[in-house]
Amino acid sequence: MEQHTLTEIITEQTKRALWEVKNVIECVPDEIWDKKYCDMPCWKHVYHMLHSLDLWYINPNDNNFREPLIHEPNLNNLDKVSYKKLSKKEIASYFSDIEEKITLYLSGLTDDELLDYPPNCKYCKFTLILAQFRHLHSHMGMIMGFIIDDSGLWPKVLGLEQPFPKGKYNKYL
Repeated sequence: MEQHTLTEIITEQTKRALWEVKNVIECVPDEIWDKKYCDMPCWKHVYHMLHSLDLWYINPNDNNFREPLIHEPNLNNLDKVSYKKLSKKEIASYFSDIEEKITLYLSGLTDDELLDYPPNCKYCKFTLILAQFRHLHSHMGMIMGFIIDDSGLWPKVLGLEQPFPKGKYNKYL
């Protein structure tokens, strides 16, 4: 891992975090996709986590931000019941879009820009990124707990040093 600039470190850690997010989503057993935790189905916890990542990682006040086609009002809100249901395929597609968007953003980000404020935003770029790591991994922990409790299986994580799996791999530790 290159550690010569802050953006190299952020990019590497984001890549690792996104790999873990994708793996955890793939580990959610079909039997618990609709199971309620804190009065909301598991898939809604996943969507809430992804929607926040999509909206807040770069700029929550971006005038060009477009909700995903699968979105409807309050679908991301864990305090409001939704009547729409998302499939694993829809979630996987949305994740891919977010991953592409964040990867493109990071490819042009420099250390000098980390303390800059995006347009119409009261938080600097570095704050937004760190806040999303905190939010993302709070929800990742909850979703992993749902999986572990219901299946007894622990989704694989990379940590700081484990290499990215190549080809087919075991999704669980």
